[in-house]
Amino acid sequence: MKIGIPTEIKTLEGRVGLTPDSCESLIDKGHEVYLQSGAGLLSGYLDADFERCGVQLLDSAEALYGTAELIVKVKEPVASELVLLTKDHLLFCFLHLAANPTLTRKLCEIGLTAVAFETVTDEQGRLPLLTPMSEIAGRLSIQIGTHLLHQPQGGRGVLLGGLDQTDKGHVVILGGGHAGGAAASLAGCMGAEVTVFDKNQPRIDALSRSAANITGRFSAADAIADAVATADLVVGAVLLPGLHAPRVVTEAMVKTMPSASVIIDISIDQGGCIETMRATDYQNPTYRLHDVLHFGVTNMPGAVPRTASQALSAAITPYVHRLCESGWAQDEDLRQGINIRNGKIDNPLIEQTLKAG
Repeated sequence: MKIGIPTEIKTLEGRVGLTPDSCESLIDKGHEVYLQSGAGLLSGYLDADFERCGVQLLDSAEALYGTAELIVKVKEPVASELVLLTKDHLLFCFLHLAANPTLTRKLCEIGLTAVAFETVTDEQGRLPLLTPMSEIAGRLSIQIGTHLLHQPQGGRGVLLGGLDQTDKGHVVILGGGHAGGAAASLAGCMGAEVTVFDKNQPRIDALSRSAANITGRFSAADAIADAVATADLVVGAVLLPGLHAPRVVTEAMVKTMPSASVIIDISIDQGGCIETMRATDYQNPTYRLHDVLHFGVTNMPGAVPRTASQALSAAITPYVHRLCESGWAQDEDLRQGINIRNGKIDNPLIEQTLKAG
């Protein structure tokens, strides 16, 4: 199999699809791996690091897409990449099609097969390729939120952990999964008062037991509204695999938040769970609405590309090996990952969401 790793071109996206070690494991199995020159630089990997492992460098995206059969990248293709894809390509990356009907139509028109990281499942129904990026995004939400709460950044001037003689910052987290759990853990370690909402009672109980300053609560509209009204930082981390994220914080709730408080919506890749949130990028990451600072960057882990590339590459490499073999589409976990097969939507949840939209 000829495997291609293009340079990511979303705004300030520094990740690379596969690290040199992962590439070497594929080459050892007889596959050819091609890298667009410079694709690993922002993750701290020189072209020479890949060449030492037997990777072949190509100077342009056109050359790479024209050579490779399997395209392994991080983020969904944008307009300049779509024109390079053909029906003969197998695409393996994050797609988030439920929130992007335009991209879905384009990929179908091309006629290719696309496997999405975020819908590949394991035997327990978990999402092994989404998990590491969710955990990174969860931790980043607190690091970024802490910074945005600083007065020079336009925030209300709150130190989340406070001091013995001061109020603690209040962090409200919507969703207690991998992203929300990572956010709660870091915010709790910083000393903030943390309220986490979820609909899974065992998960709520586990979060409440994890630290004295973390309270797990059942996700109900009235309870969320009360908590949001006193929040310094709200983190949206609600996930319905393959579906548009549900809107759990309304515009009316946002209007009740303290002046210069902060909202960070990790769910924005799947359409967002905050009614007032829109997608942003790291070049212009925030905007102010109802005197609340909104952060809706759609590729949050791209801010820490070295860590994120290593974590992502480790997670996806076993699946890349399998995609290179015949019969891979018969395996249940990868079959669940197929979002488009030969130009047709092949995921009922995505089809349902797009029809509803």
